[in-house]
Amino acid sequence: RRADEKTLSVISNEMKDLAARARSRKLKPEEYQGGTTAVSNLGMFGIKDFAAVINPPHATILAVGAGEQRAVVKGGQLAVATVMSVTLSTDHRAVDGALGAELLAAFKKTVENPMSMLV
Repeated sequence: RRADEKTLSVISNEMKDLAARARSRKLKPEEYQGGTTAVSNLGMFGIKDFAAVINPPHATILAVGAGEQRAVVKGGQLAVATVMSVTLSTDHRAVDGALGAELLAAFKKTVENPMSMLV
């Protein structure tokens, strides 16, 4: 909750705590209910891309695929780069498509420049 106001290290520590308590079945419902967005990561299972289904009350869900080496064109030349596919599903009653596109653009910028999360 309120991740936009927290540092990366605080978010990391909170996630570790939540995961540990979830595994030991000590997580309270109010700690995992009521979110506005979700992330589904099937990339860790080698899935290249997929479309995730939104579960209310979420307004969006980001489907994250596997990072893999692919041929790309850089400066007019073929090169190899690690590429990851993501898909954003949105409930258009709550989130306009243009706003979803802005979110994906910001996500892309952050993933391509991860040091920006530390500044």
